[in-house]
Amino acid sequence: MENCTFTEADFAVFAIEGLEPRMSAIRKQIQPKFHRLGQEFAKVLAVELDIKSLPVHIAQHIRRTKNPPKDTWLAIGGDNRGYKKYPHFQLGLYETHVFIWLAFIDNPLHEEKMALQIIEDPALLFKVPDDYVVSWDHTKEQVVPIHEANLLNGLIRWQTIKKGEFLIGRQISAEDPLLISPEETQRFILDTFKQLLPLYRQAYSVYEIKEIHI
Repeated sequence: MENCTFTEADFAVFAIEGLEPRMSAIRKQIQPKFHRLGQEFAKVLAVELDIKSLPVHIAQHIRRTKNPPKDTWLAIGGDNRGYKKYPHFQLGLYETHVFIWLAFIDNPLHEEKMALQIIEDPALLFKVPDDYVVSWDHTKEQVVPIHEANLLNGLIRWQTIKKGEFLIGRQISAEDPLLISPEETQRFILDTFKQLLPLYRQAYSVYEIKEIHI
């Protein structure tokens, strides 16, 4: 694995004022790490899934014209054109923390079927450890510890409301000493992704073979 972790300087990028100065710092400071880590994690996950490869996408924030991004991320999964139509893994940063998600956002294909699949067979969801969190909106920082979340209501909302979303994973505080060690940081991230692979497979079971471009 790469000798790579996230440092105080990476989180400080989000205190830079202005769109272009912040984006310049993201491109210089964070995206090279995303590229290295994303490629490594994608290789491991592809082996776990017994597939040839998984594409890695790094957020470019090209639609922004004024406000600087408050977070940035990489996504693993989808196809070579994009990732939002599919369940995918995310690794990203806010100023205060690292987030590690299995994400269902922006109305992926078969969203209602995926949600119903989990609602009707939640056994894999209930196996997720108590230190995991969920989010129902990827644009907000707020998360709910999984043991406190009303999962059924949240999943029904995801299934029935167009803007409904579902993200599940873990976070690492910017001040967590875990981040001092690249090895421990990467192990934590990869262990999170691996723990979520059964849910990823369950979600993908509603897709037809011809729709899977990985």
